[in-house]
Amino acid sequence: MLAALGSSMAGPWLPGCASPEPLLRVATNVWPGYETLYLARSLGRYDPHRVRLIEMPSNTESLRALAAGTIEGAALTLDEMLSARADGIDLVAILVFDVSNGADALMARRHIPNLAALAGQRIAVEQTAVGALMLDAVLRAGRLTPNQVRPVFLTVERHLAAYDAGEVDAVVTFEPVLSELANRGAVRLFDSRQLPGAIVDVLALQRGALHERPLAVRQLLAGHFQALGHLQQNPLDAARRMAPRLRLSPAAILQSYQGLQQPDLSANRAWLGGDQARLPQSAAQLQPLMLRAKLLEHPVPLDQLCEAIWLPAANEVLA
Repeated sequence: MLAALGSSMAGPWLPGCASPEPLLRVATNVWPGYETLYLARSLGRYDPHRVRLIEMPSNTESLRALAAGTIEGAALTLDEMLSARADGIDLVAILVFDVSNGADALMARRHIPNLAALAGQRIAVEQTAVGALMLDAVLRAGRLTPNQVRPVFLTVERHLAAYDAGEVDAVVTFEPVLSELANRGAVRLFDSRQLPGAIVDVLALQRGALHERPLAVRQLLAGHFQALGHLQQNPLDAARRMAPRLRLSPAAILQSYQGLQQPDLSANRAWLGGDQARLPQSAAQLQPLMLRAKLLEHPVPLDQLCEAIWLPAANEVLA
């Protein structure tokens, strides 16, 4: 289990110690896997003159901000990172936040008892590779063809409103929307436990920003692992700090983490570093789906997709 980081990087930032690096701006939407960054900020691990977290309504908005150059990095799903690279944004994955293990799901109204009963129903889903992956798996599990359902393409911030307005019958979505739908009586019919290792969230930064802001990058990652250790050692305190942003009770927040695998430092090295790095392998499996779904027009080179060199050294993490 991760505990406090042992270097000065782990302690609260000290005014007067900041170097004249440009500010590092990193965007996220609301998702439990990304919340360690905000927990780190709550714990005082980030110098606000060095690292700024920017909240976005969806990862679609984060991608637009990356394209506009108003941020240097974003928390994204792997498919979103590939799409950005296809658009000419030279992103590098420097952290794997999580691997979905039930935190992405299809929720349906109670009158839909099983996946086969989705025939003819309206299904809200994001127009992303994760959405396509989940919907494809749902259809296969229900022995349905794509023309037997009615996809309604909506970004995640519109899922609850569409459900409440009766515009959709089922929703492919993720936490915290899953818990909100469950509170409304929706039933979980399928989730990412049936797609092990397929849905990965990463922290992706523009390559130039890594070399222009190295101290900020290292502070950002150190804070994540510090917060991950706090979540593991002091879950109730961590959940209370997270509750206002996630708009869930502390108990519901801790329950949402049951659907996520959060790689520790050692696992991150396996995902990001070496000849057998897992992230490029996952990307190679994801690309064909994205091409078939027309989310990519052409294959994206996967060399230099990720770097492990920005992760804290092993001696900076106490066992």
